[in-house]
Amino acid sequence: MATSIDENILLTGFMGSGKTMIGEALAKKLNKPFADIDKIIENKEGMPIKDIFKNEGEAAFRAKEKKEITDYLHADNNAVISVGGGAFLQEETRDLCLQKATVVFLHISWDAWLDRMDMIVATRPVLHGKTISDIYKLYEERQAIYAHHHHSITVDYLDAEEASDKIIEVI
Repeated sequence: MATSIDENILLTGFMGSGKTMIGEALAKKLNKPFADIDKIIENKEGMPIKDIFKNEGEAAFRAKEKKEITDYLHADNNAVISVGGGAFLQEETRDLCLQKATVVFLHISWDAWLDRMDMIVATRPVLHGKTISDIYKLYEERQAIYAHHHHSITVDYLDAEEASDKIIEVI
C-alpha cells in the first residue's frame, strides 16, 4: 500500500502507548480532524468505557467499537484516528483498518510501559484485578495483533510532539 498523508492515519498499540495524546499532536501538525474511537463511544453511550465493560460486558463494548470504527472509516474523513488497544482483536475490524487507513503501530516496551502503569490501570477495565504477571501476559499476547500495520514507531520516553514528528517522517 502506498502511504499518503492525504488519507486516514490510524494509531494502534497497547493501552497506555499514547495513542490519544500522539494522535492529537499529529492531527494538529497535519491539519486533520482527530477521532478517538473510545471517546466517541463514551459520548454516545453517556458513560465511561469502564462502565460499559462493567454493565454490558466486553463483547458488547467490542461490538460498539467495531461499529464506530467501521462508520468512521467509511465516512472518508481524512483524519487521524485512535483506536483502543483491543480493537485489532477483531480480525474484521483490523482488516478494514488496514484497507481504509495507514495503520501506525505505537510500540512501547514493557519497561517503558511499567513506568506509566500507575497512570494507566485505573482507566483500563481490562486490567482491573490483574497482577503484573497477568498484564505482562496480555501485553505479550497483544503483540501478535499489533504485528498487522503499515508502519511502526517506538514511543518509549517520547513526548507526543516527538512521536508525532517520527510518524510524519515514516509516512
